Amino acid sequence: MERKPASYADLEALPDSVLGELVAGTLYASPRPAGLHTLAASRLGIALGGPFDQGRGGPGGWFVLDEPELHLHEDVLVPDLAGWRRDRMPRPPRTAAFTLEPDWVCEVLSPSTRVLDRAVKLPVYAREGVRHVWLVDPEARTLEVFRLEGGHYSLLATHAGPARVRAEPFDAIELELAFLWGEP
Repeated sequence: MERKPASYADLEALPDSVLGELVAGTLYASPRPAGLHTLAASRLGIALGGPFDQGRGGPGGWFVLDEPELHLHEDVLVPDLAGWRRDRMPRPPRTAAFTLEPDWVCEVLSPSTRVLDRAVKLPVYAREGVRHVWLVDPEARTLEVFRLEGGHYSLLATHAGPARVRAEPFDAIELELAFLWGEP
């Protein structure tokens, strides 16, 4: 028996305690993230928001948003964070869905989403031309920085532990990884 592809209605029918995404007609449902995941994503948004979104202590020129719903052709993805250069997106849409691909996305890896983020979502981001991807693993305490080159992602750097780093496309500031991990 042939399986019918999942639809947006299937996504909307999920309970509030579940985050849903659609890729190539398959519905992926993930539990809401645990504490380490939420802490890393929230703190990364704080660290980037001032200098890049608000222009405080940095160059500005970006919108950095938490969990935007991206409608990229037939796929619906929800990265933990995404950023758009304001010259490409002068203001966010009035709708819940973003149809313009971001310039940067960050996926915070969890045991339940690690394969989805790496094997399923990364190829969609590459297909859509998302120039930069960060993968943050709060359990391993790592930040992987990727750049799109020739339709595929090249790993530029893997940073670990409590390091202070500069990472594309936000290399105008130094990022304290210890802050993401909740360390003093």
